[in-house]
Amino acid sequence: MKNLKLTTLTFILFLFCNAIGHAQFSGWKQKVLEAGAALGSQKLGLAEVLKKPAAITTSFEDVDRDGSKFPNDITVKNVQPLYLLPKATTAGYILCEGFYEMTTKSYCLKAGTYAPSKGDGYMYAPILGPQKDIVIAILKSTEKHPEIQQNDIQVLLWTIIARARFADYSGQVKATAVTLLTPIQLTQLEGGMLGVLPKSLMEKAKSKLPATVQDAFEAENNIRKMVASGNSSFAEMEKYAIIAGMAAARTDVPSGTWTLHPDGYYVRYDPFGYSRTKVQIYVPKELIAKGKTIIYDATDDIACPANTGSQRLAQTNEPINPKYDIVLKTSCQ
Repeated sequence: MKNLKLTTLTFILFLFCNAIGHAQFSGWKQKVLEAGAALGSQKLGLAEVLKKPAAITTSFEDVDRDGSKFPNDITVKNVQPLYLLPKATTAGYILCEGFYEMTTKSYCLKAGTYAPSKGDGYMYAPILGPQKDIVIAILKSTEKHPEIQQNDIQVLLWTIIARARFADYSGQVKATAVTLLTPIQLTQLEGGMLGVLPKSLMEKAKSKLPATVQDAFEAENNIRKMVASGNSSFAEMEKYAIIAGMAAARTDVPSGTWTLHPDGYYVRYDPFGYSRTKVQIYVPKELIAKGKTIIYDATDDIACPANTGSQRLAQTNEPINPKYDIVLKTSCQ
Protein backbone atom coordinates (compact mmCIF):
# COMPACT_ATOMS: atom_id res chain seq x y z
CA MET A 1 0.00 0.00 0.00
CA LYS A 2 2.86 2.39 0.85
CA ASN A 3 4.45 1.70 -2.54
CA LEU A 4 1.14 2.43 -4.21
CA LYS A 5 0.86 5.79 -2.42
CA LEU A 6 4.43 6.71 -3.32
CA THR A 7 3.87 5.75 -6.93
CA THR A 8 0.70 7.82 -7.10
CA LEU A 9 2.36 10.83 -5.53
CA THR A 10 5.28 10.50 -7.92
CA PHE A 11 2.84 10.44 -10.81
CA ILE A 12 1.08 13.56 -9.49
CA LEU A 13 4.39 15.37 -9.15
CA PHE A 14 5.38 14.33 -12.66
CA LEU A 15 2.16 15.76 -14.04
CA PHE A 16 2.66 19.02 -12.15
CA CYS A 17 6.25 19.47 -13.26
CA ASN A 18 5.24 18.98 -16.87
CA ALA A 19 2.45 21.49 -16.44
CA ILE A 20 4.52 24.43 -15.21
CA GLY A 21 4.13 27.35 -17.56
CA HIS A 22 0.50 26.63 -18.45
CA ALA A 23 -1.64 29.55 -17.31
CA GLN A 24 -5.09 28.11 -18.05
CA PHE A 25 -6.87 25.02 -16.80
CA SER A 26 -6.32 22.17 -19.23
CA GLY A 27 -6.12 18.40 -19.43
CA TRP A 28 -3.19 18.11 -17.02
CA LYS A 29 -5.26 19.36 -14.08
CA GLN A 30 -7.95 16.77 -14.75
CA LYS A 31 -5.26 14.06 -14.70
CA VAL A 32 -3.97 15.41 -11.41
CA LEU A 33 -7.44 15.28 -9.92
CA GLU A 34 -7.93 11.72 -11.12
CA ALA A 35 -4.60 10.67 -9.66
CA GLY A 36 -5.46 12.35 -6.36
CA ALA A 37 -8.82 10.64 -6.29
CA ALA A 38 -7.12 7.28 -6.74
CA LEU A 39 -4.83 8.06 -3.81
CA GLY A 40 -7.75 8.93 -1.53
CA SER A 41 -10.20 6.31 -2.73
CA GLN A 42 -9.47 3.84 0.03
CA LYS A 43 -12.29 3.80 2.59
CA LEU A 44 -11.38 5.12 5.99
CA GLY A 45 -12.55 3.41 9.14
CA LEU A 46 -13.27 5.10 12.47
CA ALA A 47 -9.74 4.52 13.77
CA GLU A 48 -8.15 6.04 10.66
CA VAL A 49 -10.41 9.12 10.82
CA LEU A 50 -9.57 9.76 14.47
CA LYS A 51 -5.85 9.45 13.75
CA LYS A 52 -5.88 12.16 11.09
CA PRO A 53 -4.15 15.23 12.54
CA ALA A 54 -5.68 18.68 12.40
CA ALA A 55 -4.27 20.78 9.55
CA ILE A 56 -3.35 23.60 11.97
CA THR A 57 -2.88 22.73 15.63
CA THR A 58 -2.08 26.10 17.26
CA SER A 59 -3.97 26.59 20.53
CA PHE A 60 -3.67 28.91 23.50
CA GLU A 61 -1.39 26.32 25.10
CA ASP A 62 1.19 27.34 22.48
CA VAL A 63 1.19 30.94 23.71
CA ASP A 64 4.29 31.83 25.72
CA ARG A 65 2.91 34.13 28.40
CA ASP A 66 6.29 34.81 30.02
CA GLY A 67 6.99 38.54 29.88
CA SER A 68 3.43 39.42 28.81
CA LYS A 69 1.90 42.62 30.14
CA PHE A 70 -1.61 43.75 30.92
CA PRO A 71 -3.05 46.49 28.68
CA ASN A 72 -2.19 49.41 30.98
CA ASP A 73 1.28 48.18 31.90
CA ILE A 74 2.67 49.88 28.79
CA THR A 75 1.83 53.53 28.12
CA VAL A 76 1.13 53.92 24.42
CA LYS A 77 2.30 57.21 22.91
CA ASN A 78 3.26 58.72 19.56
CA VAL A 79 1.87 55.79 17.56
CA GLN A 80 2.84 55.74 13.88
CA PRO A 81 1.66 53.63 10.93
CA LEU A 82 3.51 50.32 10.86
CA TYR A 83 3.25 50.12 7.07
CA LEU A 84 5.51 53.20 6.72
CA LEU A 85 8.48 51.31 8.12
CA PRO A 86 11.07 50.03 5.64
CA LYS A 87 10.03 46.82 3.89
CA ALA A 88 12.16 43.73 4.44
CA THR A 89 13.48 41.98 1.33
CA THR A 90 11.98 38.68 2.47
CA ALA A 91 8.61 39.81 3.85
CA GLY A 92 7.29 42.21 6.46
CA TYR A 93 8.73 45.38 7.94
CA ILE A 94 12.04 46.35 9.55
CA LEU A 95 11.23 47.58 13.05
CA CYS A 96 12.47 50.80 14.62
CA GLU A 97 12.21 52.10 18.18
CA GLY A 98 8.73 53.22 19.25
CA PHE A 99 5.02 52.40 18.87
CA TYR A 100 3.45 51.32 15.58
CA GLU A 101 0.09 50.06 14.44
CA MET A 102 -1.86 49.10 11.35
CA THR A 103 -5.18 47.46 10.55
CA THR A 104 -4.59 44.48 8.29
CA LYS A 105 -6.42 41.71 6.52
CA SER A 106 -6.76 38.67 8.75
CA TYR A 107 -8.23 35.21 8.29
CA CYS A 108 -10.12 32.70 10.38
CA LEU A 109 -8.10 29.51 10.89
CA LYS A 110 -10.63 27.48 12.86
CA ALA A 111 -14.04 26.56 11.49
CA GLY A 112 -17.00 25.91 13.78
CA THR A 113 -16.06 28.61 16.30
CA TYR A 114 -17.32 32.01 17.43
CA ALA A 115 -16.21 35.23 15.78
CA PRO A 116 -14.13 37.60 17.93
CA SER A 117 -16.23 39.74 20.26
CA LYS A 118 -15.60 42.70 22.56
CA GLY A 119 -13.50 41.70 25.54
CA ASP A 120 -11.82 38.70 23.94
CA GLY A 121 -8.15 38.44 24.80
CA TYR A 122 -5.80 37.54 21.94
CA MET A 123 -2.09 36.81 22.20
CA TYR A 124 0.66 35.90 19.76
CA ALA A 125 1.37 32.27 18.85
CA PRO A 126 3.17 30.76 15.84
CA ILE A 127 1.38 28.80 13.13
CA LEU A 128 1.78 25.10 13.93
CA GLY A 129 0.55 21.88 12.36
CA PRO A 130 1.05 19.63 9.30
CA GLN A 131 -0.19 22.31 6.87
CA LYS A 132 1.61 25.29 8.43
CA ASP A 133 3.97 25.72 5.45
CA ILE A 134 1.02 25.76 3.04
CA VAL A 135 -0.89 28.33 5.10
CA ILE A 136 2.18 30.56 5.45
CA ALA A 137 2.85 30.27 1.70
CA ILE A 138 -0.70 31.43 0.96
CA LEU A 139 -0.43 34.39 3.34
CA LYS A 140 2.86 35.44 1.71
CA SER A 141 1.56 34.93 -1.81
CA THR A 142 -1.58 37.05 -1.35
CA GLU A 143 0.49 40.26 -1.34
CA LYS A 144 1.61 39.47 -4.88
CA HIS A 145 -1.96 38.83 -6.08
CA PRO A 146 -4.13 41.83 -5.15
CA GLU A 147 -6.57 40.74 -7.86
CA ILE A 148 -7.74 37.84 -5.67
CA GLN A 149 -10.61 38.73 -3.35
CA GLN A 150 -10.15 38.29 0.40
CA ASN A 151 -13.26 36.10 0.54
CA ASP A 152 -11.75 33.69 -2.01
CA ILE A 153 -8.56 33.42 0.04
CA GLN A 154 -10.61 32.80 3.18
CA VAL A 155 -12.52 30.00 1.45
CA LEU A 156 -9.23 28.38 0.43
CA LEU A 157 -7.94 28.57 4.01
CA TRP A 158 -11.18 27.08 5.36
CA THR A 159 -10.86 24.34 2.76
CA ILE A 160 -7.34 23.50 3.94
CA ILE A 161 -8.33 23.70 7.62
CA ALA A 162 -11.21 21.33 6.83
CA ARG A 163 -8.66 18.86 5.39
CA ALA A 164 -10.35 18.62 1.99
CA ARG A 165 -8.37 16.67 -0.59
CA PHE A 166 -7.16 18.63 -3.61
CA ALA A 167 -8.88 15.99 -5.76
CA ASP A 168 -12.18 17.39 -4.44
CA TYR A 169 -11.38 21.04 -5.20
CA SER A 170 -13.49 22.65 -7.91
CA GLY A 171 -14.52 26.04 -9.20
CA GLN A 172 -13.10 29.21 -7.66
CA VAL A 173 -11.38 27.53 -4.72
CA LYS A 174 -9.35 25.40 -7.12
CA ALA A 175 -8.45 28.44 -9.22
CA THR A 176 -7.34 30.33 -6.09
CA ALA A 177 -5.19 27.41 -4.93
CA VAL A 178 -3.50 27.05 -8.30
CA THR A 179 -2.73 30.79 -8.40
CA LEU A 180 -1.32 31.09 -4.88
CA LEU A 181 0.53 27.77 -4.52
CA THR A 182 3.25 26.05 -6.50
CA PRO A 183 2.61 22.66 -8.12
CA ILE A 184 4.69 20.91 -5.48
CA GLN A 185 2.76 22.66 -2.69
CA LEU A 186 -0.51 21.53 -4.25
CA THR A 187 0.55 17.90 -3.97
CA GLN A 188 0.73 18.39 -0.21
CA LEU A 189 -3.03 18.95 -0.17
CA GLU A 190 -3.60 15.21 -0.65
CA GLY A 191 -1.58 13.43 2.03
CA GLY A 192 -3.13 13.47 5.50
CA MET A 193 -6.40 14.97 4.27
CA LEU A 194 -9.93 13.59 4.57
CA GLY A 195 -12.63 13.06 1.99
CA VAL A 196 -16.29 13.73 2.74
CA LEU A 197 -17.31 11.42 5.58
CA PRO A 198 -20.66 9.63 5.34
CA LYS A 199 -23.15 10.59 8.05
CA SER A 200 -22.85 7.32 9.98
CA LEU A 201 -19.05 7.52 10.19
CA MET A 202 -19.21 11.24 10.96
CA GLU A 203 -21.49 10.66 13.94
CA LYS A 204 -19.38 7.80 15.28
CA ALA A 205 -16.19 9.82 15.01
CA LYS A 206 -17.83 12.90 16.53
CA SER A 207 -19.04 10.90 19.55
CA LYS A 208 -15.46 9.83 20.29
CA LEU A 209 -14.14 13.39 20.33
CA PRO A 210 -14.10 15.85 23.26
CA ALA A 211 -17.17 18.09 23.34
CA THR A 212 -14.96 21.15 22.83
CA VAL A 213 -13.96 20.07 19.30
CA GLN A 214 -17.12 18.36 18.08
CA ASP A 215 -18.60 21.49 16.46
CA ALA A 216 -15.35 22.18 14.58
CA PHE A 217 -15.15 18.56 13.40
CA GLU A 218 -18.70 18.66 12.03
CA ALA A 219 -18.14 22.09 10.46
CA GLU A 220 -15.06 20.78 8.64
CA ASN A 221 -17.01 17.88 7.14
CA ASN A 222 -19.75 20.27 5.96
CA ILE A 223 -17.09 22.47 4.35
CA ARG A 224 -15.60 19.44 2.57
CA LYS A 225 -19.07 18.67 1.18
CA MET A 226 -19.44 22.21 -0.15
CA VAL A 227 -15.97 22.19 -1.67
CA ALA A 228 -16.72 18.94 -3.46
CA SER A 229 -20.07 20.26 -4.75
CA GLY A 230 -18.36 23.27 -6.31
CA ASN A 231 -21.47 25.46 -6.23
CA SER A 232 -21.60 26.83 -2.68
CA SER A 233 -21.36 30.55 -2.02
CA PHE A 234 -19.08 32.27 0.47
CA ALA A 235 -22.09 33.07 2.66
CA GLU A 236 -23.12 29.40 2.77
CA MET A 237 -19.64 28.30 3.81
CA GLU A 238 -19.38 31.10 6.35
CA LYS A 239 -22.52 29.81 8.11
CA TYR A 240 -20.69 26.58 8.93
CA ALA A 241 -17.36 28.20 9.70
CA ILE A 242 -18.70 30.93 12.01
CA ILE A 243 -21.01 30.01 14.90
CA ALA A 244 -23.68 32.56 15.75
CA GLY A 245 -23.36 34.19 19.16
CA MET A 246 -20.24 34.81 21.20
CA ALA A 247 -17.90 32.93 23.49
CA ALA A 248 -17.53 34.07 27.10
CA ALA A 249 -14.37 36.13 27.57
CA ARG A 250 -11.62 34.97 29.96
CA THR A 251 -11.00 37.53 32.67
CA ASP A 252 -7.37 36.50 33.18
CA VAL A 253 -6.48 37.50 29.60
CA PRO A 254 -8.23 40.82 28.87
CA SER A 255 -8.47 42.41 25.47
CA GLY A 256 -5.31 44.38 24.69
CA THR A 257 -2.89 42.09 26.53
CA TRP A 258 0.69 42.52 25.26
CA THR A 259 2.67 39.43 24.23
CA LEU A 260 6.46 39.52 24.41
CA HIS A 261 7.41 38.24 20.97
CA PRO A 262 10.36 35.81 20.75
CA ASP A 263 12.23 38.52 18.80
CA GLY A 264 12.03 40.92 21.74
CA TYR A 265 9.26 43.38 20.82
CA TYR A 266 5.71 43.49 22.20
CA VAL A 267 2.61 42.87 20.10
CA ARG A 268 -1.11 42.98 20.75
CA TYR A 269 -4.26 42.46 18.69
CA ASP A 270 -7.68 44.11 18.42
CA PRO A 271 -9.85 42.13 15.95
CA PHE A 272 -12.81 43.61 14.06
CA GLY A 273 -14.69 40.43 13.27
CA TYR A 274 -12.32 37.87 11.77
CA SER A 275 -11.39 39.64 8.53
CA ARG A 276 -9.64 42.70 10.01
CA THR A 277 -7.25 43.04 12.93
CA LYS A 278 -5.58 46.14 14.35
CA VAL A 279 -2.04 45.19 15.34
CA GLN A 280 0.03 47.32 17.71
CA ILE A 281 3.78 46.91 18.11
CA TYR A 282 6.00 48.33 20.84
CA VAL A 283 9.74 48.25 20.13
CA PRO A 284 11.84 49.11 23.21
CA LYS A 285 14.86 51.35 22.68
CA GLU A 286 17.11 48.73 24.28
CA LEU A 287 16.16 46.16 21.63
CA ILE A 288 17.25 48.36 18.73
CA ALA A 289 20.38 49.47 20.61
CA LYS A 290 21.67 45.90 20.36
CA GLY A 291 22.22 46.50 16.63
CA LYS A 292 20.30 43.48 15.41
CA THR A 293 17.83 43.88 12.55
CA ILE A 294 14.34 43.00 13.83
CA ILE A 295 11.67 42.16 11.25
CA TYR A 296 7.93 42.01 11.83
CA ASP A 297 6.59 39.40 9.40
CA ALA A 298 2.98 38.61 10.28
CA THR A 299 2.60 35.64 7.93
CA ASP A 300 3.83 33.22 10.60
CA ASP A 301 1.67 34.79 13.31
CA ILE A 302 -1.65 33.78 14.80
CA ALA A 303 -3.67 36.05 17.05
CA CYS A 304 -4.66 33.24 19.38
CA PRO A 305 -7.76 33.57 21.58
CA ALA A 306 -7.57 32.75 25.25
CA ASN A 307 -11.07 31.35 24.88
CA THR A 308 -10.84 28.11 22.91
CA GLY A 309 -14.36 28.65 21.53
CA SER A 310 -13.23 31.69 19.54
CA GLN A 311 -11.35 31.82 16.24
CA ARG A 312 -7.63 31.75 15.63
CA LEU A 313 -6.79 34.66 13.36
CA ALA A 314 -3.98 34.39 10.81
CA GLN A 315 -2.23 37.72 10.33
CA THR A 316 -0.88 39.35 7.17
CA ASN A 317 1.42 42.19 6.13
CA GLU A 318 -1.37 43.78 4.07
CA PRO A 319 -2.64 47.09 5.49
CA ILE A 320 -6.24 48.13 4.91
CA ASN A 321 -6.69 51.68 3.59
CA PRO A 322 -3.08 52.80 4.12
CA LYS A 323 -2.19 56.50 3.89
CA TYR A 324 1.23 56.67 2.32
CA ASP A 325 1.26 60.47 2.20
CA ILE A 326 2.03 60.51 5.95
CA VAL A 327 5.68 61.06 6.82
CA LEU A 328 7.33 58.71 9.33
CA LYS A 329 8.62 60.80 12.25
CA THR A 330 11.06 58.23 13.59
CA SER A 331 14.52 58.02 12.05
CA CYS A 332 15.18 54.39 11.20
CA GLN A 333 18.85 54.82 10.38
